[in-house]
Amino acid sequence: MKNQGKLFFFCGKMGAGKSTRSRIVAAENGAALISEDDWLSAHYPAQIQTFDDYIKFSNLIKPFVKKHVQHLLNLGVNVVMDFPANTVKQRAWFKMLYSEVGSEHELWYLDLSDEQCLSQIAQRRIEQPERAHFDTEAVFHHVTQYFEVPAGDENLNIIKVIGSAK
Repeated sequence: MKNQGKLFFFCGKMGAGKSTRSRIVAAENGAALISEDDWLSAHYPAQIQTFDDYIKFSNLIKPFVKKHVQHLLNLGVNVVMDFPANTVKQRAWFKMLYSEVGSEHELWYLDLSDEQCLSQIAQRRIEQPERAHFDTEAVFHHVTQYFEVPAGDENLNIIKVIGSAK
């Protein structure tokens, strides 16, 4: 088999530092960084106003993103995906993505307490005021109810990080 790129993806509650860690991992591995936030804001700049909007438009871009990432992996390019892998279903999508092309992978699990995440979200509201309407404690609690810690039976190469990416 030819030299495949490696896929890196991330799991952690809202505010855990997934985007920050994705930039670090991309730099350390000479990888292409693909950010869901960037793709969504480029393709649907005014349409995402609620969590349900996010789910709808995220699902719309996934088939194209999957094909694009698999093409990069087949070229031998390492790829860091700043897309959430926070549920078993989301991780199954990543698993299909890398296994169909025979690539290695790493799932980075950022294990932070709710308090640490909320503190980082508060800081992010100051640094990125355009996100303030979405980066709230209410949204954090809504999203966190769906969060599922990755389990051994998912057969993933998990890198667990305890504490902040900052």
